[in-house]
Amino acid sequence: MRASIIGTGLYAPERVISNQYFNEMYKKDIDTFLKTQRNIYERRWMREDQATSDLIVPAAEEALKNAKLTANEIDLIVVATDTPDYLSPSTAAVVQHKLKAKNAGTFDINSACAGFVTALDLASKYIVADPKYKNILVVGAYGMSKYLNFDDFKIATLFADGASAAVVSRSTSESGILGSELYTDGQYHDYMGIYAGGTHQPITHQVIESRGHLLNFAKKIPIETNGTHWPRLTRMLLDRIHRQPEEIKHFFLTQINIQSINEALDNLNLPRERSHNIMDRFGYTGSAAVGMALADAARSHKLKKGDLIFLLGSGGGLSMAALAMEWGYDT
Repeated sequence: MRASIIGTGLYAPERVISNQYFNEMYKKDIDTFLKTQRNIYERRWMREDQATSDLIVPAAEEALKNAKLTANEIDLIVVATDTPDYLSPSTAAVVQHKLKAKNAGTFDINSACAGFVTALDLASKYIVADPKYKNILVVGAYGMSKYLNFDDFKIATLFADGASAAVVSRSTSESGILGSELYTDGQYHDYMGIYAGGTHQPITHQVIESRGHLLNFAKKIPIETNGTHWPRLTRMLLDRIHRQPEEIKHFFLTQINIQSINEALDNLNLPRERSHNIMDRFGYTGSAAVGMALADAARSHKLKKGDLIFLLGSGGGLSMAALAMEWGYDT
């Protein structure tokens, strides 16, 4: 028995923010660096009246349509996000209500930008362990535009909003999720994040005045981190499933830095074209990025039944998640 993705979806808000927007804001050439070093040409931001759950619903509806399921056939909704609608209750509960998925249990997880891959791993284990769970909606969602500190152009220009969704279902075929690896190096937990709003630092007028409630890159994580650990986790998974690097048809990686992606593929001695990248159109969408790249590849009819694909996410914490999957259908 395996868990397999049977439908995907993505949503990016309608408001397009080009690099020129930041050239004008900061009165300097932001565009050249973003294009050449990050592969970012534009990104999408949500409206003021939108919340993260509003991004999720259309992505989830697309995934359900592609899976040929109704919302009532979903047994569990798992939302991976670090920009929830509320600190409490869960955004997944909001999504369940908006989708009218009355039979679904719900919860959120937060492993920052590794969240979507972590949630896929969790969903696959639910399906394998308990026959009650036949169809699980996994979501990665990001509304970071509302937490940007525009005093720091190096950070504010990268981030974007969006959502991705995948329906994970029980499968008796050989296709499906083959294995996973989770990795955390907690010494970096205070290097980047949104540090106010919880019990460590409740929101006060002083916190708001100092912009402590916004995204903060307090320290610099070593730039080689992703380029080193993504290949390491990939090799660990390949050894476990008895496959070779050249058998991997597609990579879907956290979309924050094209240089790290290229470095990882180079370290595996694989063509850079095996990574499906979307940051040129959508910017960096954090918890949603890996799932959006996967859904975009499916929309483009790029995935074939039997393809070996790897998903690798990384984010604050420092948290990483890697997952190997044999794709189950032609897109």
